Amino acid sequence: MAELGELKEKLSEIRSKIESDLQGISSSKGVYEYKKSVMDAKEGKIGSLMKEMGKIPKELKADYGKMVNEIKNWAQGRFDEMDEKFKAQERKARYEKETIDVTLPEKKHKQGKLHPNTQVKNQIVDIFGSMGFSIYEGNEIETDYYNFTALNIPQDHPARDMQDTFYLSPEFLLRTQTSAGQIHVMENQKPPIKIISPGKVFRSDDDATHSPMFTQMEGLVVDKGITLCDLQGMLDEFVKKIFDEETRTRLRPSYFPFTEPSVEVDVSCFQCHGKGCKLCKGTGWIEVLGAGVVNKKVLEGCGIDSNVYSGLAFGIGIDRIAMLKYGINNIKLLFESDLRVLDQIDD
Repeated sequence: MAELGELKEKLSEIRSKIESDLQGISSSKGVYEYKKSVMDAKEGKIGSLMKEMGKIPKELKADYGKMVNEIKNWAQGRFDEMDEKFKAQERKARYEKETIDVTLPEKKHKQGKLHPNTQVKNQIVDIFGSMGFSIYEGNEIETDYYNFTALNIPQDHPARDMQDTFYLSPEFLLRTQTSAGQIHVMENQKPPIKIISPGKVFRSDDDATHSPMFTQMEGLVVDKGITLCDLQGMLDEFVKKIFDEETRTRLRPSYFPFTEPSVEVDVSCFQCHGKGCKLCKGTGWIEVLGAGVVNKKVLEGCGIDSNVYSGLAFGIGIDRIAMLKYGINNIKLLFESDLRVLDQIDD
């Protein structure tokens, strides 16, 4: 390309070709890709013209460079113009797509709720917390010693049988009761002791009112002069707060290896107030928990002098309280996560 006339003609062809090609481009991305192919220093139609500078006579180099820069600047301007045009169109299309019609009804978002068991557990923790109880988190995997032996449960007791207990090995098992926690506490803490211990427990039992996994809360008080009267007074306060102010308690003799005396605790029916209904099966009373005075053997086994100290213990089935409080007749409804059930419960 020794003549400037030939260069001028070639540049004119390039300009026409660019204008023609731009007509077939419909997006800013297309403009970017086409611009790269034209302006590339190695292979582009305009970018590669500067490589020809070495073949141009010295006296023509200035004019050659001027002409190449002119078309380069022109092409850059055209690409910028087309790029801005398409970007404006794309912004407009995106804005129209994202436009919110404020006349449409709002989308309703359901608010999450705590599970009934969690609600009841929190309520019980708050009630006993107001009485000065602290919380002890026990272990779900326990040893035979803490789950049975230290609680005065002999080797031949039915609770040790395989149909009741999930054994992991001859020594380890899934705890069957949160009572195991009271042994840990009494071994490591000197009286006075006042704790509750909520958590999951496991038993091989399954029907409408029982589940292989359920939630208990153990309560333990150890101090000087603790009696069964203290237990009933404390539980009276508890049932009034968890059910209603008219609810009363009734103690019936029972047997638990780790308490002596032992009692079953009933509450007056909070639905019919003792008149008799379907919930209380016409008796006016509902059984809610087991309790008693801590057996002296249990205290002595934990290094506590039973001649100086006495204690009370109680075990509350949180699932059972939830079923009674919210009118649930099948414990499986608490574990199936059926929103039709859970949506009706929110304290």
